[in-house]
Amino acid sequence: MSRIQPTLQRLAEQKRKALIPYLMTGYPERDCTVPLMHAAVAAGSDIIELGVPFTDPMADGAVIQAAGEKAIAQGVNLVTVLEQVRSFREQDNSTPVVLMGYGNAVENYELRHGAGSFARDASAAGIDGMLVVDFPPEESAEFCAQLRAHDMDQIFLLAPTSTEQRMQQVAELATGYVYYVSLKGVTGSGALDTSAVAEAIPRIRQHVKIPIGVGFGIRDAESARAIGQHADAVVIGSRIMQLIADQSGDGIAQAAASFLQDIRHALDA
Repeated sequence: MSRIQPTLQRLAEQKRKALIPYLMTGYPERDCTVPLMHAAVAAGSDIIELGVPFTDPMADGAVIQAAGEKAIAQGVNLVTVLEQVRSFREQDNSTPVVLMGYGNAVENYELRHGAGSFARDASAAGIDGMLVVDFPPEESAEFCAQLRAHDMDQIFLLAPTSTEQRMQQVAELATGYVYYVSLKGVTGSGALDTSAVAEAIPRIRQHVKIPIGVGFGIRDAESARAIGQHADAVVIGSRIMQLIADQSGDGIAQAAASFLQDIRHALDA
């Protein structure tokens, strides 16, 4: 079992919602990630979603695309990401860490390090789950089994366009939590329809029996609170990337922490 299930179970028992910030590894500075992760936890985050930069991030909007491009330009890759998580674990062995990325990064890693090496090395580094945007459930059985063998969860996406069949496919494989994309579009989209999310969540729960996190379009305390009334977890990424884009040094972690504290207070209100 990863750290995700007990974390979400504890929050559910406390009648609290999980706060999950998305952070792009190596952005805005190559070595800022570990201090940023610690600051996010201190500000009330429950799970860290760590982005793996990729050259063609089809689900990401302009903000996260730009963050990924800058990280790549600074030499960040999947090996770097594992190193950063390993460093984070030197001080924090309890906060779950989920990687979000694309299949190409995993496949390239295994070409260099051998079949099955990613799950082995990710687990050893202290990673709890993997959200691979372009690994749909019908193509994920083998990868999912590899993750489970190393006590990691595979997080799957559902969207407003997901059919009942797709929900059932996800329900059969997913562990940890399911990530519901709150709107049609890419990360950072602003047109969040809270009422549509409120209608979608009960439909998903008919199939999915693990916690549901909602992301895309959540930008402030008000929208986080509104989503938190229906979901088990709230995921925020693009807004954090915008807030830290022009920061440097200690200012990066401080800017993110200040924002996340406001979100935490809103979710707990």
